Amino acid sequence: MGELVRLEIEDGVGTIRLDRPKMNALDAQMQQEILEVARQADADDDVAAVVVHGGERVFAAGADVKEMADMSYQQMVRHAHLLQEFTRAVAAIGKPTVSAITGFALGGGCELALSTDLRFAADNARLGQPEILLGIIPGAGGTQRLARLVGPVTAKDLIYTGRFVDAQEALRIGLVDQVHPADEVYAKAVEWARQFVGGPALALRAAKGAVDKGLEVDLQTGLEIERTEFTGLFATDDQSAGMASFVENGPGKATFTGR
Repeated sequence: MGELVRLEIEDGVGTIRLDRPKMNALDAQMQQEILEVARQADADDDVAAVVVHGGERVFAAGADVKEMADMSYQQMVRHAHLLQEFTRAVAAIGKPTVSAITGFALGGGCELALSTDLRFAADNARLGQPEILLGIIPGAGGTQRLARLVGPVTAKDLIYTGRFVDAQEALRIGLVDQVHPADEVYAKAVEWARQFVGGPALALRAAKGAVDKGLEVDLQTGLEIERTEFTGLFATDDQSAGMASFVENGPGKATFTGR
């Protein structure tokens, strides 16, 4: 467990909790700890789904600008790998993931939220990619994941201007999926995640992999990815149990073991 990031597990739901007061600025230590905790959440069979949460006041206000300001080109060449690896590690969690966003999710914080499957925002949330105001561009996946999520025109507007969007605009453009009162957003995210506890873990992993990998390739290649994932599930106990239960008892009554 890291000093600034921890994995809290309760009733099958894992929460990746960011805890670097007061704004959860994502310095190199925090990025490394997010990477490690994400891999832990992926590997832990006690975790069925994951919530990423920065606390009641703020999600993450971006990368630590003070840390980066004096970096040379040579130093950034090395650091930029970590800058992308921590969001890649979250995106690679083979389980359903959701961000519970309160307050600011800016720069690297927005990019962290983009790396989860869904985003639930508090009604006080503000999101954006303001890197252009520093004379740089997003470097933790923002130019790629944002464009894939909201479309290239909207992504370019947000990245070119560096402007912030409130929760309602974020919902309208598809940057977030639900908006809730600030004191309810984490509980709503946990509620969403909890529905996967006791679910068919291998099928969920296969579904996530098929969608995510398919978005990176042409349609025909994506269909081959789907076919391979689909066929492979017929080697699992969950497929046998799920189909036998359907035949005997109807839909939605199977007991899965994750094997």
